[in-house]
Amino acid sequence: MKKLCTTVLMTLVTLGVCFSVSAGAAQSKPVVVASTNFPEQLVLANIYADALKHKGIKIRKRLNLGSREVVFPALKAGEIDLLPEYSGALLGYLSNGQSKATTSDDVMAALRKKLPKGLIALKPSPAQDRDGLVVTAATADKYHLKTISDLAPVASKLTLGGPPETKTRYVGVPGLKKVYGIQFKSFRSLDAGGPLTQGALASGAVDVARMFTTQGVIADRGWVLLKDDKNLVPAQNLVPVVRKSVLTPAIRKALNAVSAKLTTEELQKMNKKVSVDHDDPETVAADWVEANGL
Repeated sequence: MKKLCTTVLMTLVTLGVCFSVSAGAAQSKPVVVASTNFPEQLVLANIYADALKHKGIKIRKRLNLGSREVVFPALKAGEIDLLPEYSGALLGYLSNGQSKATTSDDVMAALRKKLPKGLIALKPSPAQDRDGLVVTAATADKYHLKTISDLAPVASKLTLGGPPETKTRYVGVPGLKKVYGIQFKSFRSLDAGGPLTQGALASGAVDVARMFTTQGVIADRGWVLLKDDKNLVPAQNLVPVVRKSVLTPAIRKALNAVSAKLTTEELQKMNKKVSVDHDDPETVAADWVEANGL
């Protein structure tokens, strides 16, 4: 009997050691931090990665992967682990534009209910970056444009430019038609507020550009951001979305600390450094993390 007990005990110890080694190996895998394909996302993903590295967490970066329609399914499938997201835009994507939530709190509550199993939205940042429509000062003066509603009588003469998904996302062409009654003469597929869009707006190849409200280039060029006077675009707080399988207390704490420090004004400054001053997104992110003690 004694021999049997000893054998069982040794077996349990062995199994325990094996389990411990296996669990340790799983934890040693780096957290895969990803981004979509525009400068602000590169800055944010690098901020997340740097904040995690400073806490001793192994990371691997997969940046500039494409639009949400490409990157979010990769997050859901476990090909990546962490993604900077925008609360209202992600909710619109997951609800096919059917959600009526508009305020920050309502959007986050609705988003958490819609997230696929295995994904967690951490604390949102007060920083927001919304989709916006931008025109040159000359176009604004010519057509007396201050709000998106002002486009309705003249949109049939104008070309809209933006990333391809603008044609299908609710906050793009479909919502502009439904909420504002706006139909443009044509749509030109460009990039997400990047050099193609900026060049097309500056040259007159497009009359209206879908850009982001935090882009420093808007003020730098003297362009006009039209007011979303009917609130087509809901609250767009920045929020880390992470796979539950990799989320630890240390990761949660590090990312929540980033969100607490990030403001819209800080985001605008970093975007200007990248898009206008042509600084490296990785360097801009590292400087911000250091300056904020993260």
